Amino acid sequence: MSHQSTFIANLKYYRGLRGFSQAKLAECCNCQPGTIGCIESGRQYPSFDLMFKMADVLQVHPADLFLRNASNVMEETYSILKGELLPQLEQFVETRFGSGESG
Repeated sequence: MSHQSTFIANLKYYRGLRGFSQAKLAECCNCQPGTIGCIESGRQYPSFDLMFKMADVLQVHPADLFLRNASNVMEETYSILKGELLPQLEQFVETRFGSGESG
């Protein structure tokens, strides 16, 4: 995955996580309404100032927009939690507290 596509995927992910539309993010970053859409479609590159502003508004470190595909990392984390940790937790609860029968 290229740096640009990673940046775009992360921007979309964190924007969605915060519940921002493209227009709302643009408003919060004091840029034109279509700017975020152009950036997310790969037709425009943000300035450094805008990248830092977007990160600030989205409450992430600017490097988080470039380092990895955050949505994939979250999916992998949930998969590990569900597949490995949840069964261990259920076994622990069953062992520690019994079958749940009162009495």
